[in-house]
Amino acid sequence: MSTIIVVGSQWGDEGKGKVVDVLTPYVDVVVRYQGGNNAGHTVVVGREKFVLQSIPSGILHPGRRCIIGCGVVVDPASLIDEMESLVQRGVVLDGNLFISKNAHLIMPYHPALDRASEAKLGKRRIGTTGKGVGPAYVDKAARVGIRMADLLDERLFREKLEANIAEKNRLLREIYDAPTFAVEEILGPYLRYAGWLAPYITDTALLLSRWVAAGYSVLFEGAQGTMLDIDHGTYPYITSSSTTAGGAATGTGVPPTRIHGVLGVSKAYATRVGGGPFPTELQGEAAELIRARGNEYGAVTGRPRRCGWFDAVVGRYAVRINGFDTIALTKLDVLDDCDVILVCTAYRYRGDLLTEFPDEERIWNEAQPVYEEMSGWETSTAGVRTLSDLPAKARQYLDRLSELVGVPFSLISTGAVRDDTILCEDSPLTRWFPALRSALL
Repeated sequence: MSTIIVVGSQWGDEGKGKVVDVLTPYVDVVVRYQGGNNAGHTVVVGREKFVLQSIPSGILHPGRRCIIGCGVVVDPASLIDEMESLVQRGVVLDGNLFISKNAHLIMPYHPALDRASEAKLGKRRIGTTGKGVGPAYVDKAARVGIRMADLLDERLFREKLEANIAEKNRLLREIYDAPTFAVEEILGPYLRYAGWLAPYITDTALLLSRWVAAGYSVLFEGAQGTMLDIDHGTYPYITSSSTTAGGAATGTGVPPTRIHGVLGVSKAYATRVGGGPFPTELQGEAAELIRARGNEYGAVTGRPRRCGWFDAVVGRYAVRINGFDTIALTKLDVLDDCDVILVCTAYRYRGDLLTEFPDEERIWNEAQPVYEEMSGWETSTAGVRTLSDLPAKARQYLDRLSELVGVPFSLISTGAVRDDTILCEDSPLTRWFPALRSALL
């Protein structure tokens, strides 16, 4: 029995969905512990592509229990659309999907506040998706949020909604000069959502406690990456929840003493969406090459992602903050056409060499990456499924990245589909999930 956290080690979009999908056959439960429908996980099964926004990636495997934890904020309309789409494609939800009673709701005024706030920030805008995730977490912290359990109590729901509408309308009208909302236009649709979602809403922390005690294996799935964490990311250009490994305990109710390991997920290069620092960002033809080969466009928004070289300073920081035991490296094949590959090993700031990630925004804005140059392999690695079949220079690249970040790689992804995966022998993954060895080696 293993309980393992899967965490993105960069700014999100590292390929966590595929990694969770590959590991799900060897676990009993998959739990989403933070974020909202602003982050999508893309999973390719055969010729089918699934984009999951709020539901854990494990739902694509029959018989696996999937939980939306209390650390997630949920847009019920978006969630119902996602559920209906999965059902239409043959995915069974009944008995497999559970939603925490304590998960907070994204209300219609949250996206309105999100967009209005972003517009007012001007050059300092964060680059949010405008889906209301941040304002929903603001209400949660301010203790005026509305939870799934409230949705099932019509009197309480109306009472909280009336109080919130009065406050939000004042903000929208007087601060942002934006349209306001009426209680009844929200109440009716949300009560219909309540009827739809009621069978899935339960005490998921209690379920998890019982399942872990019974010996079930659990994967904890994060939505965004380490560098977007509310406490440890590149603040204020971050998301509004705890994306790092510690968030798995608070976002699910499973205590840290019941968690056995942490698996980081990293691309073989780096990307980020929205504003904020990105020291290794590329411009021009090099960026376009990686973007095109890696299909680097947001799964939810379609926005082009900013692309850059692998940043080992960020990698070491993610290892330290999360306590990674090992890392799954994705999209190695995207670099196949590069004759030269750069790796950032440190930053240069006003004459100082920085090998640890700085906290200060002024340093992010001025720091220059210090690169180590490596030869590209200039041959296809797409679909390669054993380490020995990789070109020697690709193996050298992997060895160098592992040396720089300080932990071994357990899994290498060489394509979007499930089977385009290399499992490294004698890794933490094979110790956590012994059956994985015979399946992939």
